Amino acid sequence: MGQGMQGKHRILFVEDEATLAMIVADMLDREGYEVVHKRNGEEGLRTFSSAKFDAVIADVMMPKMDGFEMVMRMRKIDEDIPILFLTAKSSIDDIVEGFELGANDYLKKPFRSEELLVRLKSLLRRRGNNHIEIIPIGRFRLNVSSQILSIENNNNNKCELTHIETVILRELALNMNKTVEARSLMLAVWQNDDPYNLNRLHGFIFKLRKYLKPDPTLTIMNIRGIGYKLAQVQED
Repeated sequence: MGQGMQGKHRILFVEDEATLAMIVADMLDREGYEVVHKRNGEEGLRTFSSAKFDAVIADVMMPKMDGFEMVMRMRKIDEDIPILFLTAKSSIDDIVEGFELGANDYLKKPFRSEELLVRLKSLLRRRGNNHIEIIPIGRFRLNVSSQILSIENNNNNKCELTHIETVILRELALNMNKTVEARSLMLAVWQNDDPYNLNRLHGFIFKLRKYLKPDPTLTIMNIRGIGYKLAQVQED
């Protein structure tokens, strides 16, 4: 990892809104992080290419190079760096695109400083955690620590999940064939159950259903008005 000489986590913060950038950078500095702030995607990518960081916090809509393009190029340099997107966008398509390009988490503007800190600490803790937790899910195996979902005895058929996808799938898998309340999932992921998170949660469920398709015995059921159930049925 790229911690500085005094053990501080080094955070690359890429944001073009001057007021927000100042507020977030000051808050992270007070919390003991070493923050390097850049104003657009080109500056962010150039800095990322020439220095070591422990995490990246980036806006999506920026001049010269947007966050999606910047992160896609960053992933070619470092596949494992935790990346948190900040965005005013909230549609499922935008969220899915961000994660497909390599983001580990997504925070909608406006947000509370406490929520940003919780997300950042979670990403950094997960990267530094050496404990390996593997959960069987039908033909799949979920490595919670590495966030890898793979089909048993087939290392070529695997995908890297985002942090949020991993948290949701873990909760569902540990409660196989039982209904998990949407509220419980939102608290596990975002530490709150704000109503606007329901659409975000549904977007991640949509992605997880696609990942689990190779095993026809698995399905994630929508229990209307309550939550979701990861169910396994016997093949005919």
